[in-house]
Amino acid sequence: MTRTALIIDDEPDIRELVSITVSRLGLDCHAAANLSEARNLLDAYPIDVCLTDMRLPDGNGVDFVSYMQEHHPDIPVAVITAHGSMDAAVTAMKNGAFDFVSKPVNLKLLRKLIESAANAAAVQEKPLPASETDKSGRQNANPSHVEDNTSTAEDTVGEELDARLLGQSAPMQQLKKMIRKLARSQAPVLINGESGTGKELVARLIHDCGPRATGPFIPVNCGAIPAELMESEFFGHKKGSFTGATEDKPGLFQAAEDGTLFLDEVAELPLFMQVKLLRVIQEKAVKPVGATHEIPINVRIISASYKNLEQEVAESRFRHDLYYRLNVIGLQVPPLRERREDIPALVHFTLARIAERWGDAPFPVSDAAMQALMSFHYAGNVRELENVLERAVTLAEGEALSPEDLNLQTSTASAPPQISNVATEAAEPAPASVRYQASLNQAQDAETQLILTTLQKHQWNRKAAAEELGLSYRQLRYRLQKIQAQT
Repeated sequence: MTRTALIIDDEPDIRELVSITVSRLGLDCHAAANLSEARNLLDAYPIDVCLTDMRLPDGNGVDFVSYMQEHHPDIPVAVITAHGSMDAAVTAMKNGAFDFVSKPVNLKLLRKLIESAANAAAVQEKPLPASETDKSGRQNANPSHVEDNTSTAEDTVGEELDARLLGQSAPMQQLKKMIRKLARSQAPVLINGESGTGKELVARLIHDCGPRATGPFIPVNCGAIPAELMESEFFGHKKGSFTGATEDKPGLFQAAEDGTLFLDEVAELPLFMQVKLLRVIQEKAVKPVGATHEIPINVRIISASYKNLEQEVAESRFRHDLYYRLNVIGLQVPPLRERREDIPALVHFTLARIAERWGDAPFPVSDAAMQALMSFHYAGNVRELENVLERAVTLAEGEALSPEDLNLQTSTASAPPQISNVATEAAEPAPASVRYQASLNQAQDAETQLILTTLQKHQWNRKAAAEELGLSYRQLRYRLQKIQAQT
């Protein structure tokens, strides 16, 4: 079915230019010179996409965006702003605008914007295809969802989120609701949350549930790139632009074309790079190192930080203007302690994943162990919970996980875990997360050495070695699989 666009601009030349561009993309087009005409056209015709100027005789684009959010929330609305009026574009996106384009209108960017908006409208009407398991290991919705013609798009997106973002607590329901809303927009999003809460997974879901799902999702840790290489990594370089530049190289922004660039730990960007990133956001263009002109880009930026960026701004470590551009819409990922009712589902999912990896049945969890898991304060959130369970399964002495197997007290205060009766000295006082990781590493190293020594003693007779170690044959097999995976 042919889609229809509504163009609103009081300048006849702009209306004609945009209408021609839209028509060449295969969309029908209606044009209005003011907001009153636009509302009449909305009542008279089925509209799929709107593009409005910011300054109109009887109002402005921000007012129209608010009107559309109230009366036609499923229709994407993009705004045309005057050159340099980024503040107006940010305000419009905060009010729900899909995206923006600046005057003088770049036709390539305009075409990309219209295509994205049309795709966003299409996403509202049809189920999303299930994609492959994401990097977090959480599997996407079953492909059978695609075949269910009775499912609405909203239901399908909800199923997709439930399958990949575990938890039905109130904070998680609110988070999923925001993800669904943000997926329909192209506005920059700043994701805040403690380490281990799953910020990258949330960013990936915003991408996968929106019109850019078929484009690339490029994650980058801003703290992992050396400062001297940042400009080349982000924007690319031309051959011969510096020593070692033996060929043209596209940057991360070019790699994310028509998709999403996820800037993790964005607070780690040095100030000189913050200035360059600000220009990219404002101009929607990048200039490779050694190039003489900028290249237009069509990339959505989602950023994340465990640091409080407002505090970073107050202490002059992060530019206020860049913070304002990145934080068009803020999203908070709740820590695990604020959604403890989700812990059982996370525990069973993680144990099932470990069992699948080792080719065995999931380890049962005693009621006492589950209670201990639900009561523990996880400084590292979901990531720490996964580490606790991985360690517990590896070191468990019984047929079901017990509180002793979890070793939760050790992970925050005392010595590393032991297997059999091997004695270890208490760790030196250190931050909880450091002690936890150190205890985990030390225990695994000691355990590996003890197992290998005992197996050699019994000429690799596993049953005899297990008996001496005080382990069941199943437990020894788990440990050997773990050792093999690490070598």
